[in-house]
Amino acid sequence: MINEIKDDAKERMGKTIESLTVAFNKIRTGRAHPSLLDGIKVSYYGSETPLSQMANISVEDGRTLAVRVWERQVVPDVEKAIMKSDLGLNPSTAGEVIRIPLPPLTEETRKGYTRQARQDAENARIAIRNIRRDALADIKELEKEKMISEDDERRGQDDVQKLTDHFIAEVDKSLSVKENDLMAI
Repeated sequence: MINEIKDDAKERMGKTIESLTVAFNKIRTGRAHPSLLDGIKVSYYGSETPLSQMANISVEDGRTLAVRVWERQVVPDVEKAIMKSDLGLNPSTAGEVIRIPLPPLTEETRKGYTRQARQDAENARIAIRNIRRDALADIKELEKEKMISEDDERRGQDDVQKLTDHFIAEVDKSLSVKENDLMAI
């Protein structure tokens, strides 16, 4: 019983970490990275389609992304979607290839992205604590229904707390890496 609750909590906390990683990948650092464009959706025959399903995205050099669209007629739509995104990028088209130069980050934009990263990390911590709260409530419910003893309840609570501490430390570590990445010139 308690192990099932702990396993469920561990799985959900792991998904929170994965979600944080995705959020961090969308925050632009000084280097070009294909995952930067993961959140961009293009209007394609009436539906919003992720850019990665319409084109190959590659890194040309440290500060330039190249997007090779598979269908030539949607190149203007892709270019428009990149411009509309909140990434502040200005693509230039040469035939079927869209080149996206990444401007160097200013001190102000670095601080803004660092604030965004801290906010994402705090949201992940909140999610992990909410998962802990749910798991502890489930354990208390088992004890209240006399399915487990008080000692088992206490052990279960301690195990859930250790799990929570582990995942919050992982969030802090990821945040530290991202902040260092953002502040590196």
